[in-house]
Amino acid sequence: MVAMSEVTAASPRRSARVFHKMRVQAQGRAHNGKKFRETCETVVVNCFGGLLLLKHEVNNGEMLVITNPETQEELECRIVYLGDLGAKGQRVGIEFLTPAPRFWGVDFSVEPTSTNIH
Repeated sequence: MVAMSEVTAASPRRSARVFHKMRVQAQGRAHNGKKFRETCETVVVNCFGGLLLLKHEVNNGEMLVITNPETQEELECRIVYLGDLGAKGQRVGIEFLTPAPRFWGVDFSVEPTSTNIH
């Protein structure tokens, strides 16, 4: 069995994660196999995907199409994480099929800086 710290050290994140709350539209197939479309919210985003709060129950590995309502851009993504179900919905981790750093409207090239006190 591999210790958690070894796994973390062996697989660093590909891009910075940013807490960014915005509404997007998600469409796909729910746990029961029926198609759905819902407006949901992001929690955390990066160049490769994000964490959404979905009302519909979905399966890990299923495909979703996410639409940014501000730009009408659509991206296909895969569900890669299912979190606990809460009052606002289920935390669902998604990964874009191709990296899309501009999809969220966030500039990921800017590194957070600390305030220098002189």
